[in-house]
Amino acid sequence: MTTDNASGLTGELTPDTEDVLEALRDVVDPELGVNVVDLGLVYGVTVSEDRIATIDMTLTSAACPLTDVIEEQAREALEGIVADFRINWVWMPPWGPDKITEDGREQLRALGFNV
Repeated sequence: MTTDNASGLTGELTPDTEDVLEALRDVVDPELGVNVVDLGLVYGVTVSEDRIATIDMTLTSAACPLTDVIEEQAREALEGIVADFRINWVWMPPWGPDKITEDGREQLRALGFNV
């Protein structure tokens, strides 16, 4: 089953991938103050049988120096949800404001951004 869900991801959502996405909502982009899921930075999530999550994620800019901060926040958020995880940093397709969810847009507007 293919789903186009609120996070903007396309693909099959299992309870495991939904749990990972929900946990990743606690990972906040340090520059924008909005979580990585609602910013549309998470392109895909898979969880293997041995409960290792692979997260396809991008950043608003390939030059962003905050990958370590985001990885540490992800580690804390996913503790107890999966046995381990790996972030696969991807740059194609490039991120753009069109990937922000409606919840993300509301959060950005509350912070004073015009989106």
